[in-house]
Amino acid sequence: MKHLIIVSVFLIISSSLSWSIEPFFKMMEKEASISEVSNEIKEALKAAEFEILGEYNVADNENFHVIVFTNSKLKEIALSYPERGALAIAQKVSLIQKNGITTVSLLNPMYMFHAYFQKDFNKKSNELTTEIKAIKNVFSEIGGSFTPFGGDVSIDDLHKYQYMMGMPEFSDPVKLYTFSSFDDGVKTIRENLDSKLRNTIKVYEIVYPDKKVAVFGIGLLDAKEGEKHFLSIIGEDHLSAMPYEIILQENKVTMLHGRFRFALYWPELSMSTFTKIMSTPGDVEDFMEVVVE
Repeated sequence: MKHLIIVSVFLIISSSLSWSIEPFFKMMEKEASISEVSNEIKEALKAAEFEILGEYNVADNENFHVIVFTNSKLKEIALSYPERGALAIAQKVSLIQKNGITTVSLLNPMYMFHAYFQKDFNKKSNELTTEIKAIKNVFSEIGGSFTPFGGDVSIDDLHKYQYMMGMPEFSDPVKLYTFSSFDDGVKTIRENLDSKLRNTIKVYEIVYPDKKVAVFGIGLLDAKEGEKHFLSIIGEDHLSAMPYEIILQENKVTMLHGRFRFALYWPELSMSTFTKIMSTPGDVEDFMEVVVE
């Protein structure tokens, strides 16, 4: 009997780890302008005590829009994970207009949390689940249907995600720059983003001087090597994966490796398609180096 109980527990654990989730939800289609739908979403988020961190037209295209939001509890939870956990503070919803119809999609917070927090997700699983429900409630109230899309990935694989063996993982960030101090880093990055070097723009910033942590969401508007280029190849439906982020911790600034981040949010990419953006991870790194130096 004891043996059967142990086997049963093992099967339950194995089953939960093999449970697959998708990176995005398609929530609704509305015969309305992006501006109208965007205002409705922002009002609903604010009414539920979410904060709008920023928004922008992805690829400098008025038909592609992303809103970035969070709340105080998500900030508290994410900051409790020291290894770039603050990247998970920013939640994202996209709006794409085509033929007079605005399609709204949400980056699946559960997918992000498992990928970024990995096995440590369980340390805050109850609080994270509560916040996910709060996000879903907002969109349910304005007609969200939460149809998952974007490719199945098991929880177990998300905890150690890589596109294929030998490719970067979450724990293999690109080291961009080391500043003389945290304050110097924040000042430099702000100044460079204000200057819009290489057509980069600041979509949002989250700065915690007491913890020496700062996250910057950066739009890559360069027509030849930025969002317009790579999204047209790998798929614009996954728009709420944008913008790309850098994170400053103490005096060191890093970013998730492009060969990890693009694969994570486009897990269905074939190898032939992936090779078409072979230069993109390096291009993104080049953009970010300009921002931080």
